[in-house]
Amino acid sequence: MSQRRIFISHALTDRDWVRAFAESLKAEGVQVWLDELQVPAGERLEKATEQGLRGSDVVAFVITADNVRGPNLLFELGAAVAMGKRAVPIVSKNLSLSELPYPLRVRRVLLRESPEETARQLLAEMAA
Repeated sequence: MSQRRIFISHALTDRDWVRAFAESLKAEGVQVWLDELQVPAGERLEKATEQGLRGSDVVAFVITADNVRGPNLLFELGAAVAMGKRAVPIVSKNLSLSELPYPLRVRRVLLRESPEETARQLLAEMAA
Protein backbone atom coordinates (compact mmCIF):
# COMPACT_ATOMS: atom_id res chain seq x y z
CA MET A 1 0.00 0.00 0.00
CA SER A 2 1.35 3.45 -0.88
CA GLN A 3 1.86 6.14 1.72
CA ARG A 4 -1.26 8.16 2.52
CA ARG A 5 -1.10 11.81 1.51
CA ILE A 6 -3.09 14.54 3.28
CA PHE A 7 -3.34 18.18 2.26
CA ILE A 8 -4.16 20.49 5.20
CA SER A 9 -6.20 23.63 4.57
CA HIS A 10 -6.20 26.05 7.50
CA ALA A 11 -6.33 29.62 8.79
CA LEU A 12 -3.07 31.46 9.45
CA THR A 13 -4.34 32.29 12.94
CA ASP A 14 -4.51 28.56 13.70
CA ARG A 15 -0.88 27.86 12.83
CA ASP A 16 0.26 26.30 16.16
CA TRP A 17 -2.60 23.77 16.35
CA VAL A 18 -2.19 22.89 12.67
CA ARG A 19 1.57 22.33 13.03
CA ALA A 20 0.95 19.92 15.92
CA PHE A 21 -1.79 18.19 13.89
CA ALA A 22 0.58 17.80 10.93
CA GLU A 23 3.32 16.41 13.18
CA SER A 24 0.87 13.88 14.65
CA LEU A 25 -0.07 12.72 11.16
CA LYS A 26 3.57 12.49 10.08
CA ALA A 27 4.37 10.42 13.18
CA GLU A 28 1.81 7.90 11.89
CA GLY A 29 3.55 7.63 8.53
CA VAL A 30 1.36 10.06 6.60
CA GLN A 31 2.82 12.38 3.99
CA VAL A 32 1.49 15.85 4.85
CA TRP A 33 1.21 18.85 2.55
CA LEU A 34 1.20 22.03 4.61
CA ASP A 35 1.85 25.36 2.93
CA GLU A 36 4.47 26.60 5.36
CA LEU A 37 6.42 23.35 5.03
CA GLN A 38 6.24 22.97 1.25
CA VAL A 39 6.07 26.48 -0.20
CA PRO A 40 9.31 28.47 -0.13
CA ALA A 41 9.11 32.23 0.40
CA GLY A 42 8.46 33.99 -2.88
CA GLU A 43 6.89 31.01 -4.66
CA ARG A 44 3.43 31.49 -6.17
CA LEU A 45 0.90 29.99 -3.78
CA GLU A 46 -1.70 29.10 -6.40
CA LYS A 47 0.63 26.82 -8.36
CA ALA A 48 2.10 25.18 -5.25
CA THR A 49 -1.36 24.71 -3.75
CA GLU A 50 -2.69 23.12 -6.93
CA GLN A 51 0.27 20.71 -7.03
CA GLY A 52 -0.24 19.86 -3.36
CA LEU A 53 -3.92 19.17 -3.91
CA ARG A 54 -3.28 17.02 -6.99
CA GLY A 55 -0.76 14.91 -5.08
CA SER A 56 -3.01 14.34 -2.08
CA ASP A 57 -5.54 11.61 -1.37
CA VAL A 58 -7.48 13.54 1.26
CA VAL A 59 -7.95 17.23 1.97
CA ALA A 60 -8.42 18.06 5.65
CA PHE A 61 -10.17 21.41 6.03
CA VAL A 62 -9.39 22.74 9.52
CA ILE A 63 -12.15 25.30 9.89
CA THR A 64 -12.56 28.05 12.46
CA ALA A 65 -14.51 31.30 12.53
CA ASP A 66 -11.37 32.95 11.07
CA ASN A 67 -11.43 31.05 7.77
CA VAL A 68 -14.94 29.66 7.30
CA ARG A 69 -15.66 32.09 4.45
CA GLY A 70 -12.08 33.01 3.55
CA PRO A 71 -10.92 33.15 -0.06
CA ASN A 72 -8.14 30.59 0.50
CA LEU A 73 -10.55 28.02 1.94
CA LEU A 74 -13.02 28.60 -0.90
CA PHE A 75 -10.26 28.30 -3.55
CA GLU A 76 -8.91 25.08 -2.00
CA LEU A 77 -12.41 23.68 -1.56
CA GLY A 78 -13.36 24.39 -5.17
CA ALA A 79 -10.17 22.81 -6.45
CA ALA A 80 -10.53 19.75 -4.20
CA VAL A 81 -14.13 19.18 -5.28
CA ALA A 82 -13.23 19.64 -8.96
CA MET A 83 -10.40 17.11 -8.57
CA GLY A 84 -12.69 14.61 -6.84
CA LYS A 85 -10.67 14.59 -3.63
CA ARG A 86 -12.07 13.30 -0.36
CA ALA A 87 -12.75 16.47 1.63
CA VAL A 88 -12.91 16.11 5.42
CA PRO A 89 -14.10 19.14 7.39
CA ILE A 90 -12.55 19.43 10.86
CA VAL A 91 -14.55 22.04 12.74
CA SER A 92 -14.23 23.88 16.02
CA LYS A 93 -16.93 22.93 18.50
CA ASN A 94 -18.12 26.52 18.74
CA LEU A 95 -18.75 26.82 14.99
CA SER A 96 -22.26 26.17 13.72
CA LEU A 97 -22.31 23.68 10.87
CA SER A 98 -24.74 25.98 9.05
CA GLU A 99 -21.82 28.40 8.58
CA LEU A 100 -19.86 25.91 6.47
CA PRO A 101 -19.76 26.33 2.69
CA TYR A 102 -22.31 23.97 1.13
CA PRO A 103 -19.82 21.38 -0.24
CA LEU A 104 -18.52 20.87 3.32
CA ARG A 105 -21.88 21.18 5.09
CA VAL A 106 -23.18 18.10 3.28
CA ARG A 107 -20.29 15.92 4.48
CA ARG A 108 -19.81 14.23 7.81
CA VAL A 109 -17.50 16.40 9.89
CA LEU A 110 -14.92 15.65 12.55
CA LEU A 111 -15.13 17.80 15.65
CA ARG A 112 -11.81 19.30 16.54
CA GLU A 113 -10.12 17.83 19.60
CA SER A 114 -6.44 17.93 20.51
CA PRO A 115 -4.14 17.74 17.48
CA GLU A 116 -3.17 14.18 18.38
CA GLU A 117 -6.75 12.97 18.91
CA THR A 118 -7.97 14.67 15.74
CA ALA A 119 -5.16 13.01 13.77
CA ARG A 120 -6.17 9.62 15.21
CA GLN A 121 -9.80 10.22 14.28
CA LEU A 122 -8.93 11.28 10.72
CA LEU A 123 -6.71 8.24 10.17
CA ALA A 124 -9.40 5.92 11.54
CA GLU A 125 -11.89 7.44 9.08
CA MET A 126 -9.45 6.99 6.20
CA ALA A 127 -9.06 3.32 7.08
CA ALA A 128 -12.82 2.73 7.19
